Amino acid sequence: MRRATIALFIHQPKCSVQSANGIMRALGQHYNFKIFTRHELEKDFFDDVDLVAVPGGVGEADSYDYLMRVHQQAIRNYIASGKHYLGICMGAYWADTDYFGLLNNVRVQQYIRHPSSCTRRPHAKEMPVTWQGVRTSMYFYDGCTYYGSGFETVATYPNGAPMAIIQDRVGLIGCHPEAQSHWYQDYSWMRKLDPELKHSYLLDFVDNLMNR
Repeated sequence: MRRATIALFIHQPKCSVQSANGIMRALGQHYNFKIFTRHELEKDFFDDVDLVAVPGGVGEADSYDYLMRVHQQAIRNYIASGKHYLGICMGAYWADTDYFGLLNNVRVQQYIRHPSSCTRRPHAKEMPVTWQGVRTSMYFYDGCTYYGSGFETVATYPNGAPMAIIQDRVGLIGCHPEAQSHWYQDYSWMRKLDPELKHSYLLDFVDNLMNR
């Protein structure tokens, strides 16, 4: 049986190597990967790809203009053809109308700007979340939430705002279920966590997305 192939975008630090490595660690036993960057691609690059994945990192979403604009139409056409998109943190922001424009009646915004957000600081922290009814926590670094209608909410922040959603064949996650243990070592208040237990959440999320 053919394993599905994920095209994974990397550009350090905006769409970081660390996040990409976490995605590959979480999904690598079930999916194949091919890597792409901000440089121009062969015309047939996406022909054997089942899902485009854009990870998170550090930086402003407006870096899209010099990192992703070159791929904008190709990825829009790819999704319109019936394929799938996974965005984590920065990759989720880029699904918004101002960037790829992959959503219908949904806007992507910073969680820290939500009127009842539990934090006003974008810095790294352990974020309590509810994932499909299970209370847990995940690595957060200026992640997003979503406003609008017509999507399935998979996970929420403490105030009930959506943290992970699926709309049609587009899946977006504001926190970092792909985080690995070493992400937490610089933060004494988070060293007790075992973030790689969340890799199964990411795998289930992608499997669900791919079945649509």
